[in-house]
Amino acid sequence: MKNNLKNNNHLTTSSHNSEDYLKLIEPDILDSFSEEQKTEITRIINKLTAPPTPKLVDLRFTVDLIITRYFVVLLLGKDRRSKKRNYIPEKVSKMGNIITATVILISLNLFIIGTILLGLYLLKSVVGINFFSGHISDTVEDIFKD
Repeated sequence: MKNNLKNNNHLTTSSHNSEDYLKLIEPDILDSFSEEQKTEITRIINKLTAPPTPKLVDLRFTVDLIITRYFVVLLLGKDRRSKKRNYIPEKVSKMGNIITATVILISLNLFIIGTILLGLYLLKSVVGINFFSGHISDTVEDIFKD
């Protein structure tokens, strides 16, 4: 017996049809199932495979390094899972999550503040308001020459 999975007939993640999963079963084994068994298997597969849901952010890219290749996936969307996870994080994991969230928030805040200040500086330059005579580089040179 040859296995269909070994023949590279595997399903991609976008395949959510229960009939596609049933086709992976050896034909002689599939023929031995009754219609009631096939219906029950189809029902279970449909229950276990969640339909694709829209994501607010779906960012996927690969990072090619000299030795190996990595992929990065960032998905952001509404949590539509039916039940809560029973995962209780350890103290170290909890502290790591807090530190990571804090670093991300501080970085985001610094980026936003820098963007706003740059925008205000460019707006000031367009309007023609100068706080110092000449350019800033001239002022810095004058300070260090003294």
